[in-house]
Amino acid sequence: MEIPKLTIGNTTVDVPVVQGGMGVRVSLASLATAVANAGGIGTISSMGLGDIEKSLTDYERDSRDSLIAEIRKAKSMTDGALAVNIMGVLSNADDLVRTSVAEGIKIIIFGAGLPTKLPALVPEEDVSLVPIIGSGRIAKLIMRTWDKKYQRMPDAFILEGPLAGGHLGFSLEQLENIEEYSLEKLLPGVLEELKPYEEKYGKKIPVIVAGGIYTGEDIAKMIKLGASGVQMGTRFVATEECGVSQEFKQAYLDAKEEDIVIIKSPVGLPGRAINNKFMKDVEAGKIPMKCPYHCLTSCKMGKAKYCIAQALVNSYFGDVDKGLLFCGQNAYRVNEILPVQGLIDELKQGIENA
Repeated sequence: MEIPKLTIGNTTVDVPVVQGGMGVRVSLASLATAVANAGGIGTISSMGLGDIEKSLTDYERDSRDSLIAEIRKAKSMTDGALAVNIMGVLSNADDLVRTSVAEGIKIIIFGAGLPTKLPALVPEEDVSLVPIIGSGRIAKLIMRTWDKKYQRMPDAFILEGPLAGGHLGFSLEQLENIEEYSLEKLLPGVLEELKPYEEKYGKKIPVIVAGGIYTGEDIAKMIKLGASGVQMGTRFVATEECGVSQEFKQAYLDAKEEDIVIIKSPVGLPGRAINNKFMKDVEAGKIPMKCPYHCLTSCKMGKAKYCIAQALVNSYFGDVDKGLLFCGQNAYRVNEILPVQGLIDELKQGIENA
């Protein structure tokens, strides 16, 4: 199979792979630029970039300054395609969106919330807006709202299935019937919802699928089903350029299939993670709860058993016994740490073989 290019708005890349925006310092400039230089779209996550101590007293300013520094670092290292991922539930989401645009980012990926006001926040037509969705119904709601209020369409959608890592846009009941919500079943419905709006606006709206994509053959399969590209997170954690601790990466190497579990996150959503010592201590009620940052509007502070931001920071720095380890369903398949270019070459070969 010939490797197709991926076009989002004014951006075209040679490899139809978007690196996932994994929060709390997993997706930093070092990883994003390596992916961009290898021909894909590198993504910086805006979540949890700030200095731990500074964030205690001025979370919003420190988050903004840290994002600016990360974007500038990335832009100094690549001329390739860069995106910034922003979670709608962040208390300072709007500020992070405008900061990214002001720093010259041309692709905004928006998840964990409905982006009903995003076009008003980013009126610049040369900036591509890419909502993350979990169904055709949500895609239709976004397009109908944007059409009516802004006469504008998303430049692409990322369709995230239930095998993804981190927070999931599916209920626990849906996750118990996971096969009913596979990408293979969700994608046709999304593509069908796009048709009338693609005709009205005279442009293609690419769909990038995410969740459970592991090989080049997986990418080829999704492209044959109508996707324009894929987003991958888990495999990029296990790369040399990913800035997380070696202990974090080793947890992926050591994980068995039965270690990958669904958890209840303090933000009120199910999530997928490795069932390590920290998660077992959480279930046993051994983790003291305090909220130092107030970073998420949806955090259930009264019911939360731990601070998710602190737990993710702990893993980043290597204290995995006190840290949360988000991962995709296929994390147990990781058996080596590769350079990003090596991983991209492997994926390209798999597409061609398919």
